[in-house]
Amino acid sequence: MGRYGGKDSNKQINQVPQKNTRSEHITKIQHKRKPHLLEDALGAEIIKGNQTALARAITLVESTKKDDFNKSNTIIEKCLLQKTDSIRIGITGVPGVGKSTFIESFGKKITSLGKKVAVLAIDPTSSQSKGSILGDKTRMPELVKDPNAFIRPSPSSLSLGGVARKTRETIILCEAAGYDVILIETVGVGQSEIAAHSMVDFFLLLKLPGAGDELQGIKRGIIEMADALVINKADGDNIKSARFAETEFKRALHLYPPKENGWAPKVLSCSALENRGLDEIWEMIATYVQQAKETDSFKLKRQQQNKHWLLQTIDEQLKLQFYQDPAVKTKLEKMIKEVSNNKVSPFKAAAELLQMHRTSSTGAPTYTGKNE
Repeated sequence: MGRYGGKDSNKQINQVPQKNTRSEHITKIQHKRKPHLLEDALGAEIIKGNQTALARAITLVESTKKDDFNKSNTIIEKCLLQKTDSIRIGITGVPGVGKSTFIESFGKKITSLGKKVAVLAIDPTSSQSKGSILGDKTRMPELVKDPNAFIRPSPSSLSLGGVARKTRETIILCEAAGYDVILIETVGVGQSEIAAHSMVDFFLLLKLPGAGDELQGIKRGIIEMADALVINKADGDNIKSARFAETEFKRALHLYPPKENGWAPKVLSCSALENRGLDEIWEMIATYVQQAKETDSFKLKRQQQNKHWLLQTIDEQLKLQFYQDPAVKTKLEKMIKEVSNNKVSPFKAAAELLQMHRTSSTGAPTYTGKNE
């Protein structure tokens, strides 16, 4: 008789662990299958236009975890198969120029035409706290409520060029979700928005009236990349100075050679606050896209964007692999201290760390820098 009574009580006690083991085994199998189901489900929901699925996929894309990287690649590959006819518009300007107000008014204008618009708002990341406010949705209260609009704020994560690290991938996801126009709001850091320019079809630069920077038009920089300059805040007491700035910028743009596609950059003025001048801006962009498609320059520009995407991805992955290498992690802090104390040059330390990474990756013998 068993301890708790009954002949078969010992057998019953012995059977319990077996049932738990079987259950745990089934759970492990289901856990292994779940990621594949998640990726397929997210991809399918994105194509249906599900905003929640789109937001979750963007979170996977922005993650630096290896597992999330593989998942996001699977989703992106699925989304790339979707044929879209979208327009990618980059919008930049110095802080205070009214980018958020302009994008909300312009976005509402686009949705009023029966189109869907996605706004990718890039927020600057603090170099000290590593944090971002991500408050763009609060600055666009009307567009947030529009069912045909999707707003995604993302941190720049200290990446150069005014855009986030995974903006290109996010664009692909938004296009697969059926958004006709993708608006990319850059950080607005002045003359270094090159990365944003390399991933859009039309690059729009917002300027302030009476800011005293009309002579910037003769400098080689961000203005040279712009397909159009728009003087924002042309209202109230600023109307006269806005007209003057528009005239000066038109003169300055004549100093530039024509663009490869034959497009002559335009200068317009608007008031995003009063919804004036937005029709002319949209008509200008539509004209640009039509001309670019007729001359195949639109297709060529998309091909160039894919080339930049490839090279940027290679750079990012090489850098990620280097810093995640356990051997490099162990040696890096020591090297930083030696360089800081002038015991070794930065160039020699970098060469040694890179060689260490190559060795740990391939198993090749370590190069010591000495003749043998």
